Amino acid sequence: MTIELHAITKQVAGRVHIKPTTLTLHPGHFNVLLGQTGAGKTSLIKMMAGLDPIASGQVIMDGQDVTRLSTQKRNISLVHQFFVNYPHMTVFDNIASPLKVAGVAKSEIQGRVEEAADILQLRPMLHRRPHELSGGQQQRTALARAIAKESRAVFLDEPLANLDYKLREELREQLPELFAGRGAVVVYATSEPEEALLLGGETGLMEDGHVVQFGPTAEIYRKPATLGAARVFSDPPINVAQVRKTGSEMQMGDAARWPVPRGQEGLADGPYTLAVRPHHVTPHPRGTATVQLSGKVLVTEVSGSESSAHFQMQDAAWVSLSHGVTRFEIGQQHPFYLDPAGCYYFGKDGALAAQGGVV
Repeated sequence: MTIELHAITKQVAGRVHIKPTTLTLHPGHFNVLLGQTGAGKTSLIKMMAGLDPIASGQVIMDGQDVTRLSTQKRNISLVHQFFVNYPHMTVFDNIASPLKVAGVAKSEIQGRVEEAADILQLRPMLHRRPHELSGGQQQRTALARAIAKESRAVFLDEPLANLDYKLREELREQLPELFAGRGAVVVYATSEPEEALLLGGETGLMEDGHVVQFGPTAEIYRKPATLGAARVFSDPPINVAQVRKTGSEMQMGDAARWPVPRGQEGLADGPYTLAVRPHHVTPHPRGTATVQLSGKVLVTEVSGSESSAHFQMQDAAWVSLSHGVTRFEIGQQHPFYLDPAGCYYFGKDGALAAQGGVV
């Protein structure tokens, strides 16, 4: 089973909402759509599921053109971020509902519902109704329905967004195991880069209705092909500044200068856009983070295990993220240390021209 998208587009009120998108999604791992709210993740999922019309292009499922098929004929499951369960039905009947519609034998329904309930630890709740469940249990019910249906494709549209932190962490760890070995193509939409990394598999980075990069998640994180991809795959936001290569040196205006990355000596002289993730900008020298910067501290946050500081450096607003607790004085200048090994350099066209090494 695969899902192939061939240059599919979507229009809203005569304007292009999803730009031509070509992807091949495989089973056996999560296919993550990562992007900020409004990037087009939900629209792309609805197009694959048959809920939104496609202006042009094709959707192929397991070799079959389903572009014009209704959702009911695609044998798919869709789990939203909101708990979509029938309030008048028990948990058992909620899980069984698509099987009954499909005319599955009663004895088979019983087995498939109980199996899904056991996987999601819902067996003690099978005779309850949704209003008697917690938010996490309601979302587990929706996931159990998707598992019991044994769909060819499962679309998870930010399914953990409305759960509390503890439940999100718990279900996030379980999700890859829940769908492992089922042969379905699983597509998972999220706005959180950390979630994409935890789920692994392959990721499509979405920005403004366009997939800017697609491939193995860890590989894309380590080597974003464009500045746009680097921006999508960074939380807190990636730091950006204009630099110039002159001979064997990189210069960031009057703020700092450092040697050109090893192996990149052949990079043409001229201007580049530097991008560096916040954890490579620290309040103290650390490892190879030795290029000193200075900035006016604007906002700080201490989570217990990490400290972050937003600071103004010349015309740029940057973020530092470091382990442990660091005290900052709001409104005061503070030294920060840039790690050249964590830097990306993008050319005028926005494409990656060079990178420092460790990211």
